[in-house]
Amino acid sequence: MKSSDIKELARGCGFDLAGVAAAAPVPEAGWFRRWAASGMAGEMGYLTDYRAVLREDPRRLLPAARSVVCVAKLYRGPEPLSTEFDEAGRAWISRYAWGEDYHRVLRRGLRLLARRLKAEAGEFDWKICVDTAPFLDAAYARHAGLGWIGKNTCLINEKQGSWFFLGALLVSLELEPDGPPPERCGTCTRCIEACPTRAIVPDEAAPLGWSVDARRCISYLTIELRGPIPKELRAPMGRHVFGCDICQDVCPWNRRAPVDRDAAFAPRCFAPPLERLAALTEGEFRAMFRGTPVTRARYHGFLRNVAVAMGNARNPAYRPALERLAASPDPLVAEHARWALRRLD
Repeated sequence: MKSSDIKELARGCGFDLAGVAAAAPVPEAGWFRRWAASGMAGEMGYLTDYRAVLREDPRRLLPAARSVVCVAKLYRGPEPLSTEFDEAGRAWISRYAWGEDYHRVLRRGLRLLARRLKAEAGEFDWKICVDTAPFLDAAYARHAGLGWIGKNTCLINEKQGSWFFLGALLVSLELEPDGPPPERCGTCTRCIEACPTRAIVPDEAAPLGWSVDARRCISYLTIELRGPIPKELRAPMGRHVFGCDICQDVCPWNRRAPVDRDAAFAPRCFAPPLERLAALTEGEFRAMFRGTPVTRARYHGFLRNVAVAMGNARNPAYRPALERLAASPDPLVAEHARWALRRLD
């Protein structure tokens, strides 16, 4: 099948971009190996354990794989960017986590794509990869022509920016491959300069000479890190309680990004009030964010993040809420609430 046929099928399954790469090792695997060995993965053991080897060749996930169909789905809606939103007292949750968990949405679309491919090409072996699989999704998306990997390590498409969820379908079919587009970040350093925690660091081995040190990234600190947030990084986190969008918000290629998305990603609760979040019971937390990525932070990790955001707001009205959190039986929540109370003083 031609790449154009694959792209047409993918559009019919709800994807905004699609392309084909060969199911073979890519040069980015070496960079990923060195990045993980440097310690920049932090506590994300799933990136450095036995699964790291699986990422080096998609045929370790599907031995019969010959091609990788890479897809991307837009999730930018009409709501303001985090760099534009300045309503006091409200928390920021990363745009990707506002609606239904994207893993479910992409898997539904990829299963449909597999069925439609079978109707066209006959039986074949296949495997779905969304970002929980040990698979270098951005690297293969680049080789499939979907975009280049920017200095903030996001995949950037020249016409549609970087507000995409990525997925892949490994197939045993020999498909016509696409090729990587030119890299167009040039001398721009806006994402590097805008990062409050200085998480985008020089890395000679990286495609554009820059990598994200997860240990300093707000997304890692608010989602993946299970223990205390380093004190020197708490103030730069601002109002962020789950993830961060700043490096994409300031990217010039996102100025022309389409404003559209699947209804599944519409916000259930846009920028919720910090006081409301601080008062949530564990059951209320689960009910409020059920079926969204926010539950990955876990209840006590989320309250830890809310306490930090309240401290950064320096609003004396938050004192009663922070005093309640400081009395929490969970030592992680209590310590961060005490830190926030000192910020009020």
